[in-house]
Amino acid sequence: MEFTIGGRLEVRITPADVGKRVSVRRRTNSGGTGEEFTDAVGVLTSWNDGVVSITQKSGETVHIVESSLVAGKVVPAAPARRRGPAASFDEMAAVTARAWRPVESEALGDWRLRAAGGFTRRANSVLPLGDPGLPLGEALGRVRRWYEERGLPAYVQTATGAEGTQELLCAELEGHGWRREVSAEVRIAALAPVGDREAEVSAVRLTREPDAAWLARYQRFSTPGPHVLRVLGSGPSVWFATVPGSGEAPDAIGRCVVDGRWAGFMAVEVAPEQRRRGLATTVMTALARRALDEGASAAWLQVEEDNEGARALYDGMGFAGHHRYHHYRSA
Repeated sequence: MEFTIGGRLEVRITPADVGKRVSVRRRTNSGGTGEEFTDAVGVLTSWNDGVVSITQKSGETVHIVESSLVAGKVVPAAPARRRGPAASFDEMAAVTARAWRPVESEALGDWRLRAAGGFTRRANSVLPLGDPGLPLGEALGRVRRWYEERGLPAYVQTATGAEGTQELLCAELEGHGWRREVSAEVRIAALAPVGDREAEVSAVRLTREPDAAWLARYQRFSTPGPHVLRVLGSGPSVWFATVPGSGEAPDAIGRCVVDGRWAGFMAVEVAPEQRRRGLATTVMTALARRALDEGASAAWLQVEEDNEGARALYDGMGFAGHHRYHHYRSA
């Protein structure tokens, strides 16, 4: 990255740039082996008491001693996308939320408190899309009490890495003692190439509700109850895919929610002994073709950062990262 003007390194950021996306270079070593430097890019989330804090798209906040800065500048809010459908963060936040709805929800200003008996963090966390209508400390106190009344830990779901995401809120949550537990990436792609893949889909059974066999394969169905089925069945147009096996549980399953132009893929799981046979691709192809029939043209999914097998599969299908989301838990 280029920092120089007329051959000189310059720090062209100030505390007035908090909230903007910046690129900085800092000195990390000035010993006898010569100076060493490290670069960081992210949102400038604070500049206090001689310490500069930058929250990166990964959700990690880097704290830099001001005196170690040798260069810095404001950079565009987000790099231009080179492939896949165009989509804003606001659009993706709304679409992904509609595909995994809680059993109970309550507004706190523009925030949405969500609960579903503890079934998944996504359905049991605050969706903070806007202003809670209270100072942050008071709002977080309300959040804690709301979840305590339901016997649940308090989580806030945030996002980083795209224009309009919540790097400032991430830093503020950390400042109030909340800690990031889980991060995942939201990826998007054109839907037609997913549906056009060569796959034998005749064995895939599509239904509107998950049956006992589907649930037997679903890893998260460890605490059965009506709240689980309500979350799984939520969404504008929901489809469940099953590839039957020789035993009680199917060889593979998947879930897709069609919502306007979007098709969201979730719960794509394959029996361990049946992996590397292309069954995940088969399931997604069958679901994509049904979504195309309903008028969808774009696809999205979520994948946790440590799921290397799934990430490789989605790379091959043309899915590209849009933003990351994180769950912060109250201390």
